[in-house]
Amino acid sequence: MSAASLIAEEEKLATVALVGSPNCGKTTLFNAMTGMNQKVGNYPGVTVEEKDGLLVRGGRKARILDLPGLYGFSAMSPDEAIAREIIEGKSAFERRPDAVLFILDGSALHRSLGLLATVLQEGLPTAVALTMVDEITARGGRLDTLKLSRALGVPVFGVVGHKGTGVAEVLDAAVDAQSWPRPVVAAPLESAVARAAWSDTVLQECYREPKKENRLSRRIDEFVLHPVMGPVIFLLVMGFLFQAIFTWAGPLMDLMSGACSGFGAWIESWAPAGLPRDLVVHGVVEGVGGVLVFLPQIMILFFLINLLEAVGYMARAAFLADRLMGFVGLQGRSFVALLSCHACAVPGIMATRSIPSESDRLKTMLVAPFMVCSARLPVYTLLIAAFVPERAFWGPLGIQGLILFGLYLFGAVTAFTASWVLSKTLVKGSLLPFYMELPPYRWPTFRNVFLSMWHRAKIFVSRAGRVILPASMLLWVLLAFPRAQADPGVPAAVAQSRQLQQSFAGRIGRFVEPVFAPAGFDWRINIGVIASLAAREVVISTLAQIYGVESEDETGLVDMLKKARDPETGRPLMDFPTAMALIAFFVFALQCISTLAIMRRETETWKWPAFAFGYMGVMAWIAAVAAYQILSRLSV
Repeated sequence: MSAASLIAEEEKLATVALVGSPNCGKTTLFNAMTGMNQKVGNYPGVTVEEKDGLLVRGGRKARILDLPGLYGFSAMSPDEAIAREIIEGKSAFERRPDAVLFILDGSALHRSLGLLATVLQEGLPTAVALTMVDEITARGGRLDTLKLSRALGVPVFGVVGHKGTGVAEVLDAAVDAQSWPRPVVAAPLESAVARAAWSDTVLQECYREPKKENRLSRRIDEFVLHPVMGPVIFLLVMGFLFQAIFTWAGPLMDLMSGACSGFGAWIESWAPAGLPRDLVVHGVVEGVGGVLVFLPQIMILFFLINLLEAVGYMARAAFLADRLMGFVGLQGRSFVALLSCHACAVPGIMATRSIPSESDRLKTMLVAPFMVCSARLPVYTLLIAAFVPERAFWGPLGIQGLILFGLYLFGAVTAFTASWVLSKTLVKGSLLPFYMELPPYRWPTFRNVFLSMWHRAKIFVSRAGRVILPASMLLWVLLAFPRAQADPGVPAAVAQSRQLQQSFAGRIGRFVEPVFAPAGFDWRINIGVIASLAAREVVISTLAQIYGVESEDETGLVDMLKKARDPETGRPLMDFPTAMALIAFFVFALQCISTLAIMRRETETWKWPAFAFGYMGVMAWIAAVAAYQILSRLSV
């Protein structure tokens, strides 16, 4: 079937919009409805993330659209405005849905019903998925879904997402969503008081309040949200997370590194010597493979982050951070956006759409690139593994894991400090109130955790194919040409080194040596720094290619960095001060064209991206020079 036919078929499908407040269980239900038949995109021009999936049930299909979470139609933030425009049929980017599946949060019924009242007034075919009904029963409450359905005039399905209870009924009904009734609300419910009175009337005959509070959540929160213990617990949790990145991923990384080296050696064993073989071995296998080796660390990082979010801890972390965020001129919503930057600064900057204040949005965007993203993670772990000894610090905590955690923490501290400076100088503004619902602690739905981890892994692998592979092949061409004249009397290693120096890439690296020489960077590292503008991970594929060509051993990149010597002088190509200076550079530098592009798109001007690139570049150079000069003197 042609692409045009597929698009036409998709347009004919009924679109069911999932609507609900944040943390209501909407994502769990969306994943259950769409499985692997989902895609993530953005609304053109506004870059608010949308999730779009296909539900297939009994040979019938429906398009499922997961709208941004919202608390009401007041549209304080851009993402709420997008959801409202789509429901009202006023969006320029998305046609009005054929039906609405409203996710009613059973743990916050009165608030959720207020939003439902607004949605019902739109007159679309509607059904309700009532989540967390098990929590109502567990705390001695009761909710009669049949009576609630009669009171609302729409179907109501009780759902317990992590157990799968009621999900099948929702799936069966969703493929026939256009037959759902169109609710009739007796009178307009424009005010908060009117919606509250309507909610009380609806619940009067079908709901009995729980007799006991959620004691487990309350007891845990006594420690987790404590002014002193809370931050300590947060640091311990994060320390465990980053220690796990080294400890758990090590065997898998060694396996993948060995596989890449073995694959390259196998190609060299049968392919005739020449430029085509060198392109495949050094430009593709070593270039892309050097980055893919870090896939286990990416997967472990996001598995643990998604797990913490699923149990309800990340909402508490945002609550704890709100006081600090206010001190540096931001708010809790900024914490959520900055946390997203640990995946990539691009979705983190997109997440600022949930921030109502324009000044807060701009400040968050300008400091977001300081947060350690998944592109920095391979750079950090490579250099730490190569030049920091693998020793225990205290109990199960190792020096390598602590340094990695320190880099993440330092990135956050730098972002907060920069925000405070911007608040006092260029981007002044008043803070708006921050509202966040703290969900009860829940047993995680591991299927959703793995799906989210798999989604991030696919992005990382896709990036390796779309960005790293072309960049690696282009870099190989720049390293291979022009060809130096062969000199039979020169050892092979020396000849290869001279070829690299005389290549186009080598000339560029040597041209900028006066700039980076105070940081201890030679022309080889300079090539990686320049190439990493395409994506930070490219510095790894660059070093893998250069050191792979000059190395006579078929070893992993970590060993190459440790053992690499200049063929003519015999001195190490990289040492501890240089490695730490390179880390310091990447802590601050905005080496990502995609981030600059999305920042320009969000601010609608090149002024702020240019400002961010400039001031972060200056900070990166100063930090790298300082690190190298201090450490080189201490190591003498």
